[in-house]
Amino acid sequence: MGIVFALTALFAWGIGDFLIQRSARKFGDWAALFFIDIFGTIVLLPFVWQDFPALFRSPEHLGILLTASILLTFASVSEFEAMRVGKLSVIEPIYAAEVLVTVLLGTFIAREFLTIGQAVLVGLLVGSIFLVATKSLRHLRHIHAERGAGLALIAAIMMGGVNFLFGIGARETSPLMINWFASAFIMLVSGAYLTARGRWHGVLADWRRSPGLILSVSFFDNLAWVAYSAATLFLPIAIATGISESYVALAAMLGLAVNREKLAGHQKIGLVVAVITVVIIASLYE
Repeated sequence: MGIVFALTALFAWGIGDFLIQRSARKFGDWAALFFIDIFGTIVLLPFVWQDFPALFRSPEHLGILLTASILLTFASVSEFEAMRVGKLSVIEPIYAAEVLVTVLLGTFIAREFLTIGQAVLVGLLVGSIFLVATKSLRHLRHIHAERGAGLALIAAIMMGGVNFLFGIGARETSPLMINWFASAFIMLVSGAYLTARGRWHGVLADWRRSPGLILSVSFFDNLAWVAYSAATLFLPIAIATGISESYVALAAMLGLAVNREKLAGHQKIGLVVAVITVVIIASLYE
């Protein structure tokens, strides 16, 4: 089941990130966040409301959910802003660090020690994701000077922490609870921001113009997070993260199939390695 959930997250994030980019450009970062998270808050509420009394009787569990939600808020805003001011060819390779951060946290805090074979497979996944996301290897020597690079690195580090906390939160409460709590928190924060900026007229206009885009991005992004959280119940957090983050390879395949995009030689190598590695991991945990 863990592999099924991780692969579901992979496919949902592959589609969801494409739709998030369109949504952020069309509605703005905060409006896109609000649409995604009000959807999650409403849809998941019937499945978690009965667990509220137990949750609020446990300060430890509440602390994990609150920390994860705060970190996800900052990580999301940082990620969107890095994408806005920086070049995709510079920003995307940096996000491969997200998996590495999650692996380190899982190893040294959750004490989920990987075998040598597992560590090699996760390392191959991180390397292949980096290769697929890197449009040109020649630009790497100047990456530190590019706009948005520092912000992207901060976002990747924070998102690695989010992955880890979502895994722990899902185990301590449930995959649905951690996702509902985070959605409700970000909905309130983004709603407060939109209110302070006087943006509600524009938000309502966006809903009237593009309900299909809003509903689809909200569905796939929330599905991805729920599936990832569920995967951590059955798999080590590092393995669940490595598989689900391979959606970068899926995005590359979609670009080839739909947009007839061309990949550089190193990207093709990364794509092949990523697919083979995911298949091997899936067969090991089948």
